Amino acid sequence: MNWRLRLALRLERWRRRNLKELHPLQQLFWESTLRCNVHCLHCGSDCLSSVTTPDMPKEDFLRVIDEEVTPHVDTHKVMIIISGGEPTMRKDLAEIGRELNKREYPWGMVTNGLALTAERFRELRKAGLRSITVSLDGLEEDHVWLRQHPLAFEGACRAIRLCAAEKGLTWDVVTCVNQRTVDKLPQIRDLLWSLGVRSWRLFGIDPMGRAAENPELILTDEQFRKMLDFIVAEREAGRHVSYSCEGFLGDYEGKVRDYLYQCAAGVSVASILIDGSISACTSIRGRYYQGNIYRDSFWRVWEEEFKPYRDRSWMRKMEPCKDCKVFDYCEGNGMHLRREDGELMLCHLKKVT
Repeated sequence: MNWRLRLALRLERWRRRNLKELHPLQQLFWESTLRCNVHCLHCGSDCLSSVTTPDMPKEDFLRVIDEEVTPHVDTHKVMIIISGGEPTMRKDLAEIGRELNKREYPWGMVTNGLALTAERFRELRKAGLRSITVSLDGLEEDHVWLRQHPLAFEGACRAIRLCAAEKGLTWDVVTCVNQRTVDKLPQIRDLLWSLGVRSWRLFGIDPMGRAAENPELILTDEQFRKMLDFIVAEREAGRHVSYSCEGFLGDYEGKVRDYLYQCAAGVSVASILIDGSISACTSIRGRYYQGNIYRDSFWRVWEEEFKPYRDRSWMRKMEPCKDCKVFDYCEGNGMHLRREDGELMLCHLKKVT
């Protein structure tokens, strides 16, 4: 890394230290359901159309919002993201959105688009939907293959067109890049831009959930670098294409995102999971849960717990971080990539070097 990048990374490290001390709650994810209308080959949650775990009652979530969050925050500065599963599986999604809107929380969701009809979209917008991310993972054949539903591509494209025609909505498209699609990124870009997309996020699939059983989904090191080189070229051409928030990328830092790498899990990001567990990123393993809304005060947990997130020096004792010369910049990669025993599933820096 050149001296300019090292200086920027040092400044970012100081900023991150200050943020850990303050740990302002800025994003709150709610895993509202484990139900889903597709059966993705790479699903990290192993969601199904019919599951034994029921949806969390909206009253339970709103109680936490009213009693444990609202008294301590500026509601305009906390983004609530409803996730799943597939959030549109909940028939009361608009009702929940209206309640959050009444409390002056901005809210959004991530969707595969399959159930997002024009009528449903208008209903959610009236309920205060502020932001939305639509998943589209390739051209039709590849997207249908990954999502395991014959109408998955049609649904995603419909959702994208709805978003593109809507004023005042913050939205983007996210693409899981795999071995079948990494060489088709220019064609996927052309498709998305023809649909009206102007903000596109890419990421590689991590070896967790169902993806752990589908190694052909995981990019080789060469393919991973090819994806990053594509992003660099797109950004240089003036298009807003970026890599996702995960992973320290060495010399690619400052070139593939609008910011330098950080894992905000447990620092400015929290989540409430389907069973009431209090966590950070919704993909993080159970050992790192910090409490449960059905027995603990959410705000006390946010203020007093999350120690493994805010002080990550414990990762220094484990491979491959033990002898890493850039640990202070990476801090052990994303928490969602840590197994129950603390082992790191994937090192992005190794993939790029």
